[in-house]
Amino acid sequence: MPSPSQRLAPLSRALILAAALCAGPAFALSPPASPAPASYAGIIGLEDALLAPQPWIAKLPNANALILDRAAIQAQNTRMRQLDGSIIDLRALPALLPQVLVREHIAGISKAPTRTLYDVQGKQVSAAQLQAVTANLGLDAIPATRPIQYGLVVHRAALRAFPTELRVFSSQGDTDIDRFQESALFPGDAVAVLHESADGKWVFVASERYAAWMEKRFVGVGSAEQVFGYGATGPYRVITAGKAFTAHTPEEPRVSDLQLEMGVRVPVLADWPVMDPVNGQQAHAGHVIQLPVRNDDGSLALVPALLPRSQESSSDYLPLTQANLITQAFKFLGERYGWGHSYDTRDCSGFVSEIYRSFGVLLPRNTSAQAISPALDRLPFTDKDGKAKRNEAIAKLQVGDLIYIPGHVMMMLGEANGMTWVIHDTSGGSWFDGSGKRVHASLNGVSVTPLQPMMASDTASYIDRMTNIQRIRLQDTK
Repeated sequence: MPSPSQRLAPLSRALILAAALCAGPAFALSPPASPAPASYAGIIGLEDALLAPQPWIAKLPNANALILDRAAIQAQNTRMRQLDGSIIDLRALPALLPQVLVREHIAGISKAPTRTLYDVQGKQVSAAQLQAVTANLGLDAIPATRPIQYGLVVHRAALRAFPTELRVFSSQGDTDIDRFQESALFPGDAVAVLHESADGKWVFVASERYAAWMEKRFVGVGSAEQVFGYGATGPYRVITAGKAFTAHTPEEPRVSDLQLEMGVRVPVLADWPVMDPVNGQQAHAGHVIQLPVRNDDGSLALVPALLPRSQESSSDYLPLTQANLITQAFKFLGERYGWGHSYDTRDCSGFVSEIYRSFGVLLPRNTSAQAISPALDRLPFTDKDGKAKRNEAIAKLQVGDLIYIPGHVMMMLGEANGMTWVIHDTSGGSWFDGSGKRVHASLNGVSVTPLQPMMASDTASYIDRMTNIQRIRLQDTK
């Protein structure tokens, strides 16, 4: 089950600090779906041809028409930053952070567990272990006021509920969903540093979309001008692959084989002399980019690195079209599900966020915030809404629309074999087989499935459990 969403007293705006990270759907009572025969790979109606983007794109009459142009996306992002309380305006945070607010923000996500937890060996996590983790919060060391610090993330970094590497699980043998794992930040992400752990190895940071603990070694601290000036002007490279990696370089290990995620935008050093090597390598077969690194004293520095041309990237964000939405989504197909961005992958809300990030579109981090965001074109559902209303909404879905059930989000892909299809990053799924028995599949990754047969329980379908549909389009700002 997903963690409960928390809304705390703001520093300057509300921070949503807890996750709804799509471990799986909640259950409810509703008439059962009709049994349907399974086909390819045991998934109802699936054909091999549907596991590639081209057949879906070919079905669309205006696949390459712009949904939003660059100016409209900027307007949409402005609306998101103004209206959505889960988005944090780092520049508006006070220069001196009062102790009470820092404590409130940490307490909002670092709540001492009350249920039994297990470690990776299946042993129960002891009270002494949990006490040590809690003590490392260092709450008593928070001063009356603390000067805010800004930094840039220098390496893909986990965001944790507590300042610890200890992985904890709800049941023995299930080591996929680490209950201390919250999210991840990527190289170049800006953060505000609010506090440091007792052992000095972790910092509590706020980014634009999330706040939690990350290892101190993954952030370089600099001035506000350095941090917010990074990549403020072009030229750029935007990562359009699911993942891309910088060139290997023993001369500068801090930027060697560095993982960059879809949608990450990095500045290009366009005036780099063509014959000058970059970290020991001539640059014609790559793009000379600038990346943040952490110096030994913790300070921020910016250094050149090579992004090989073999690593898929673009000179700007991609045009937001249905064809590109489908293409980008399929670049993750088959990637292992990663709760809270663990396993160097992503979860359901991260999946849709990173797709839209490759177009420059800002979305909240978690399903709990995405599903109700006032900045999007939201169609809500309640328990009083019956099948007729729900099915009518499904019939009107457009490619790229986001469909929410408790703790999970799916992206609409298209119509095939008389059903609506979605692509989503999920830990599992179930449906009735030809005999009428509900079967469970450990999908555990980015999957293509039909929507109608998907069941949350023996008596509730995903459509029965649907809470919201969100569409990304320009809103009336009047």
